Amino acid sequence: MLRDLMFAARTLRRSPLFALTAALTIALGIGATTAIFSVTNAVLLRPLPYKDPDRLVVLYGDLRARNNVGMPFSAENYADIRKGSTGGFADMAAVFTGRQVVARADGTPEQVRFGGVTTNFFRLMGARVVVGRDFADADGSPPPPAPAGAPPAGAAPPQGPQLPTLVILSYEYWQRRFGGDPSVVGTDLPSGPGAPGLQHVVGVLAPRFQLLFPPADNMETAPDFWTALRLTYDNRNRNGYFLRPIGRLKDGVTLARAQAEVESTVDVIRKNFPLYSGARFYGRLEPMHKTLVEEVRPAILALMGAVVFLLLIACANVANLLLVRASLRSSELAVRSALGAGRWRIVRQLLAEAFLLTALGAIVGVALAWSGVRELLALAPENLPRLASVTIDPIVLAFTAAVALAVALVSGLVPAWNVFRFDPMSVLRGSGRAAGLGPSGMLRNAVVVAEVALCFVLLIGSGLMIRSFVELQRIDPGFDPNHVLTFQLLGGRGGPVAQQRGSFTQQIESTLRGIPGVQDVTTSFPFPLTGGYSTIRWGLAAALGDQSKYQAVDWQMVRPGYFEMMRTRLLDGRTFTSADNDPARNLVVVDQFLAAKAFPNQSAVGKRILIRIRTPEPEFVEIIGVVAHQRFTSLADAGREQVFVTDGFLGFGAPSWAIRTSGDPSAAAAQLRADLTKLDPTLLMSEVEPMSAIVWRAQASTRFTLTLIAVFAAIAALLVAVGLYGVLSTLVRQRTAEIGVRIALGAEPSAILSLVVGQGLRLSAAGVAVGLVAALAVTRLMTSMLVGVKATDPLTFGAMAAVLFAIAAFASWLPARGAAALDPTIALRE
Repeated sequence: MLRDLMFAARTLRRSPLFALTAALTIALGIGATTAIFSVTNAVLLRPLPYKDPDRLVVLYGDLRARNNVGMPFSAENYADIRKGSTGGFADMAAVFTGRQVVARADGTPEQVRFGGVTTNFFRLMGARVVVGRDFADADGSPPPPAPAGAPPAGAAPPQGPQLPTLVILSYEYWQRRFGGDPSVVGTDLPSGPGAPGLQHVVGVLAPRFQLLFPPADNMETAPDFWTALRLTYDNRNRNGYFLRPIGRLKDGVTLARAQAEVESTVDVIRKNFPLYSGARFYGRLEPMHKTLVEEVRPAILALMGAVVFLLLIACANVANLLLVRASLRSSELAVRSALGAGRWRIVRQLLAEAFLLTALGAIVGVALAWSGVRELLALAPENLPRLASVTIDPIVLAFTAAVALAVALVSGLVPAWNVFRFDPMSVLRGSGRAAGLGPSGMLRNAVVVAEVALCFVLLIGSGLMIRSFVELQRIDPGFDPNHVLTFQLLGGRGGPVAQQRGSFTQQIESTLRGIPGVQDVTTSFPFPLTGGYSTIRWGLAAALGDQSKYQAVDWQMVRPGYFEMMRTRLLDGRTFTSADNDPARNLVVVDQFLAAKAFPNQSAVGKRILIRIRTPEPEFVEIIGVVAHQRFTSLADAGREQVFVTDGFLGFGAPSWAIRTSGDPSAAAAQLRADLTKLDPTLLMSEVEPMSAIVWRAQASTRFTLTLIAVFAAIAALLVAVGLYGVLSTLVRQRTAEIGVRIALGAEPSAILSLVVGQGLRLSAAGVAVGLVAALAVTRLMTSMLVGVKATDPLTFGAMAAVLFAIAAFASWLPARGAAALDPTIALRE
């Protein structure tokens, strides 16, 4: 075999252009496949970094009557389910995350991410504590009850004696904040505005521990520290949903058995609490890995399918090049056969050339993939989990080696198989370029048809994504994102009393309005497309007697002037005024969807609805206005109905702010920060971002898939053009004498052009026909990724067919032009 490889190297060295073309073709196919597989491996295939990850499940709450799924749990519901599910679960823990402000050593504020966990959480997940200790069960003892009696008007509610909140630091925060000093264990964290006091450090986690939930769950991936939850059990709090339960199945317990056990406990909850019965409350178990990747799986599989198609096109192209090369070397191969070389000896030689070309292509392909992964990470959307773990690791390299071996076999066996079908003596008796044509022409044509079919499917996929992206650009989000800067304000001296917070909020607004270039100011919690949304229940008066009539609605807390600043259209009634920004004013603005659903064919203004947002049971509020629907969670999905309450309705303190400026909003950030620090040094400004960037990010998933599939389709089209050109060039070369006779007998150059181009277009038409059938089946798998366009969109199919025929016509015209310009006297002498 070594002798065959050395001979193949000498042979290829004499044909550098052929070797370079074939190796680069293979490099493109293997490089793209390796890069996408590195993402597939990290996101879809690699196990989660937890103990026995295949046995971890996440518990979601579904209110089916309200079409509200994926909800967190109250502490009481979690406790009941954990207690009633000991048969199927080895253990169950719960977690929630958030952000708060703490004071640095110099007193300046710092925003940190925290996680609140039940005391068994780290043992369940298999996380190690490297300094100090893990939480003990006693660390989660509930706090003492608050003293009885109502607080004076305007005063904060009374609290019982505080127990210390026990804290475990993340390794990264320990290094960043405390320089890795082990003596921090056993000390108290300095408290800051908005942070609870008495936070006592008991340990430090091992490095790189992350909390992996899908983006829709609004969980922080890498909290800076973790606190032990002191959960209470009070049936009055069953509406307080904040915990995400995670369970570990016992050995041998199936998901179905565990689901049945959870459902048995939830059935008791439904029977005991009519609210849950009317809402049709269910607990749903999902494998943790499955729920993490469910949203991105279709896009990744689509990209993996696209690169497989591209790889097959590359294989076909190289196989065609090798077929052409073997055809041109038919006399050489016939002489070697006549001198005693067996057919297997010739096949080994052809396979050696294919293996050598593939090895060169694989090396270059891995280098391309290495750089391509960096570009992928820069382009990837934020909802792609575990991005930091995407790399060219040994598993990816092993996959690349297997792919290279397959490419070598596929591209080498096609011309090798043809060796068994040609007669050396016929070749030796033949003349010139006509010799050796045999059956290889039909095989080359079949390979080209396959290339065209695969390329057509890729073009259709890219065309559908382009159409989706265009439709995405046309969607009206319900607000004007231009010249708007958003940011978070945390901490500060607002205080625990509503009036104090309201006064401080007014001071902030006045400060912002005084900055040059600022045209308008507002607050909201949250802003559209920024995540963090939760639902409440709403209903009409009939729902008071029938809990099943309540439905879910998205809600938003806004400051008067919000709709004017966001330029959201007012459709009926009025928006909030300063006088409405008061806890005593039960007034709301609703969107057009809720108005049409609650009061069809009539004005909703002046009508009353029930909402549950600040009281244990729903309260009546009056609708004062109807506005255009805003895209809250996604540009691609309109989402559910919306209700807006004032900042004052909930006691003031919305942390999200926005300004509209006359120029570039980002240019105002430095002045904003300086003026706010001057107002209150403990006020922390974070997450500064133009609203246009938020909208851009909301398009990231579609843009990511579109870009990659379009690049793969463009490469495929180029390879098809090269393959078609190679086949027709060989055809012209082998039929030179015939073409010379045609010209000598009076054939016009246009007739020769038609002869060659027609052959190319016929091959392309056959490929498009085959590809059409494949595309109709394959593109249906892209349905969940498309926006405003069907998977079988005839306009896209027609446009991509025209593009492919144009490419084929150009690739055919190049050799046809040479054939039409042949000198018959020279052609007939060859």
